[in-house]
This record gives sequence, C-alpha cells and structure tokens, in this order.
Amino acid sequence: MPNPPLGNLTAEQFLADYWQKKPLLIRQAVTRFDWLPELADLIALAGDEEVESRLIEQRKGKWLCESGPFKPARFKKLGDSDWTVLVQNVNHHQRFAAELLYRFDFIPHVRLDDLMISYAPPGGGVGPHFDSYDVFLLQVGGSKRWQISGQTDLTLVDGAPLKILERFEPEQEWVLEHGDMLYLPPKYAHNGVAIEAGQTWSIGFRAPTATELGGAFLDYLRDRIDLDGLYADPDLQRPADPARVPDDFIRRVAGMLAQIRWDEAEVRDFVGRYFSEPKSHVFYDSPDELLTEKAFAKAVTKQGVALDLKSVMLFDSERVYINGDALDADTAAFPALHQLANQRSLPAASYPPAVLDALFACYEYGYLHLAEG
Repeated sequence: MPNPPLGNLTAEQFLADYWQKKPLLIRQAVTRFDWLPELADLIALAGDEEVESRLIEQRKGKWLCESGPFKPARFKKLGDSDWTVLVQNVNHHQRFAAELLYRFDFIPHVRLDDLMISYAPPGGGVGPHFDSYDVFLLQVGGSKRWQISGQTDLTLVDGAPLKILERFEPEQEWVLEHGDMLYLPPKYAHNGVAIEAGQTWSIGFRAPTATELGGAFLDYLRDRIDLDGLYADPDLQRPADPARVPDDFIRRVAGMLAQIRWDEAEVRDFVGRYFSEPKSHVFYDSPDELLTEKAFAKAVTKQGVALDLKSVMLFDSERVYINGDALDADTAAFPALHQLANQRSLPAASYPPAVLDALFACYEYGYLHLAEG
C-alpha cells in the first residue's frame, strides 16, 4: 500500500496535530499520476447520466449553477475564463482515482466519501465558501490561488444558487502548483481562483448531521420493530367534548410507543448498512457471462478478485457489509473478507469454500470482479 500523501508527516502526526484542528499545506504531496485527464475527458464524464456534475459560472458578479448531464456543445458556449465544471465520484469511473482516494485510508473507510474533479480556466472558481466536512484539495496541472480564513462569520449570500459567504476575510494565501495539496478542517472558509487552467481533485469525507442519522435510523427501525398489543380502552367514559383528544388516550399511545427499544448491536448493524449504502444513482452490472461456481473458484486461483470501483465494503467484529447489505458469510471467511475490504482486492490463491461462497455471491451481483490477468 503506497504511503499516505502527507509529505514528511506520518499519518499519526497528521491526525494528532492537524485533523479537524488546523489547515495544512503539503508541497508535492502527489508526484506520480497514472491518469491525467484532459478537459475532453471530464466533459465526457459530465455528459454521462450516471455521473453527478455541475457547471458554475460567474457573470457580471452573479453566480449561475447548472446540473448535468451536459452535452459537449454546452461547453463551446463558454468563455475563456470565469467558469468551473465539477464531476463527482470520479473514483467510480477511473481506477487511478479510486486508488488515490484509498491512499487516504489513514482515515477509516466509513468516513471516506469521494474524489471530485473540478476544471477551471483562468479566473474560474466556485466563490468563497466553507464545507461541513474535512477536505483535501489537490492541484493537478495549472495553478490556483487559495485564500483561507478561520472566521466564525459563516453567513451566506441570501438567494444565491451556491453557498457563497456574504463576508470573506482571508487570513492566509498560497498558490498551489501541480501536485501540491491543501488540507482544510470542517467549516474553514476558503476561496480558490485559477491562475492557469487546471484541475482541483477534492478528497471529501462523510459527516452526516445528527438529523440525517436520526431520520435514517428511524427508517431502519421501522422495518424491524414488532410491538406487542392492540390499542384498547375497556374503561372508556362518554366524553363531554367528543372532538377533544383525551389525556388518557395520549397516555395509552405513549405507553405503546415506549416499547420501542434499540441497543448497540442494532446501532452497529445500522452503521454498517447505512455507511456502505450506494448513492441513488449508483448501479452494479452482473457479469455478461456468469461463470459457474466451479469455474469461478478456478479463476480466482489464477487471477484473484478486486472490488468494483463503486463498491463500499466495511466490517465490524461481527459482520461484513457491502453496498448496504450484511454479507451472509461463515465466520471462517472473515479474515479473507476483512483483507478484501481493507485492500479492495485479494491475490490469486486457493481459498477455502467458505471464502469462495462469499466471493461468488458478490461476483453474481457485480460487487466484485475477477482481477485483470
């Protein structure tokens, strides 16, 4: 596994001194790129219906934002400056982007979100703003001026199509060149403006609000609760006001709802499912020609397997989760499945039946593939 792209810092030093504490500029954080997309490559991705993309323009001091997919002709109407195209989840579509994202696995996978690429000609940017999550901003080609601020005033421009800060007071400024990277903690105000045409590769992290988690957990419980009893009121008295909801009725309903309980095991299962659940636009393709279990087992001994770029695989002490489901696997398979989740691949080898059964089930759904020979 390649070293974390943290310059001379170890992961332990970064987590202790910078993570969710203060910004960090890393010169030449990434020096090797196995894939360097051109604007045409990003335009092609932005035209795919399965890819989330946005086009942001600044015209006469006003911000405009469009959502994709976009036709190539849309980009021919743009000027030579003051626009940005953003493409989400590039790690789902390009292996190098996925490999780079997982170089940040000094943060648990459950927190990793995606690698987004934005392209901007000179003057392009998305305005002064803040993110609610940690972010690494990697410059790829060209150069960009970044201004940052630890300001507490996070008031947004009312009515703008983007979350633009109404007042931005920069405290520090750097120009990032190819391979340089800036880390920012959550809610750290920043503004990036391209000097020379180039790209920003943003590595973002999941930080759901308590409300989001609460709503999702209640949905999880709704499918699993089985409360005893049927509402009954054998001591009912004739009401003076038939339309008034009786206090006793409220107390009886409250008593029925008080049966709702959960424990750490249910929270653990919810977390595994929720944080591995694919986004709504993500789909998996089963193999065109499905191998038999015997043929699959033989192929694994020669090729090994690799998770699909879009797959999210997590585990805890009791279960293994993949793409929103708990994997029905024998505990004897756990060591190999944990290795697969951590490294996103398994080498060619002869694996025991319990492992092969679990791998074949994932293979059938398109969650993993035979590694390229």
